[in-house]
Amino acid sequence: MKRRHFAAACGAGFAWPASFSFAASYPDKAIRLYQGYAPGGNADAIARAVGVEMSKTLGQAVVVEAQSGAGGNIAASTVARAKPDGYTLLLATGGHAVAGALYETLAYRTVSDFDMVSTITYFPFLFAVNANSKFRTLTDLMAAAKAAPGTVSYGTAGIGSTQHLAGELFASMSMRSLLHVPYRGDAASLTALLGGDVAFIVAPPTAVMSNIEAGKLRVLAVSGPQRWPGLPNVPTVAEQGVPGYDVRSWAGLMAPAGTPVAIVEQLNAAVIKALEVPSVRKRLEDMGGEARSSTPAEMKTMVSDELDKWKRVVADARIPKQ
Repeated sequence: MKRRHFAAACGAGFAWPASFSFAASYPDKAIRLYQGYAPGGNADAIARAVGVEMSKTLGQAVVVEAQSGAGGNIAASTVARAKPDGYTLLLATGGHAVAGALYETLAYRTVSDFDMVSTITYFPFLFAVNANSKFRTLTDLMAAAKAAPGTVSYGTAGIGSTQHLAGELFASMSMRSLLHVPYRGDAASLTALLGGDVAFIVAPPTAVMSNIEAGKLRVLAVSGPQRWPGLPNVPTVAEQGVPGYDVRSWAGLMAPAGTPVAIVEQLNAAVIKALEVPSVRKRLEDMGGEARSSTPAEMKTMVSDELDKWKRVVADARIPKQ
């Protein structure tokens, strides 16, 4: 009996130093950072801006790989199935939580199949109208929607996009009936707005800022809890009669579940250091975002809360599961 206990103790003793040694030597080769959208887009730009600085801290290249399709689900599936050794990471966005709420089945579990590393940035959406619109404020728009339910239309990047769910949450919280018109991406919804096909759109700042600066669009509201520094005179949705309204997209770093804690902590420190670099912060700000890191636990809570929120919106709006 004593010999068996001794053998078990020795086995455990040898396992711990091996694991410790592995984490201590990390990283000793390039790290792949997957993002689930087209090259050159916001997610790609965020991954590259942060990845370059992380590679300087970690001493190994962080190679960004676009694996677009299914709203980021393909890249998330790849990372969820990867070996949890810190060499395969995911640049997740707000669409990660939306997908968890919208899809009937996914090849992964939104929260439990990942170890969160750190958030990177948050950015709001803008409620924009054509410069010639009769709506001067969000209050004007809500009054029209109350007078004629279901006639005020809004365009988004598509059914199940964060923009779509932001509009549905606005309709629910303001107790208004709106007409959703989905398009294939923000560019298409913007074209529709400029052409007078919809009353307003919900879109990220990068999609509309050039037309705002050109005087072709007017912004009625910002979706976040505070005013956006890029348009400091534009009030939030919450300021205009919908208290508690808060929709922001985000980007953050995830690893496969089971990644050693020491490696997660090392990656977390590398993200924090990257976000302290002025050029990185400016790049994120230029995309409409606010650089903000977190602990792994804080990010897990945030993603879990986002998933719960969007599940409620999908159920309340009776959006068909995909």
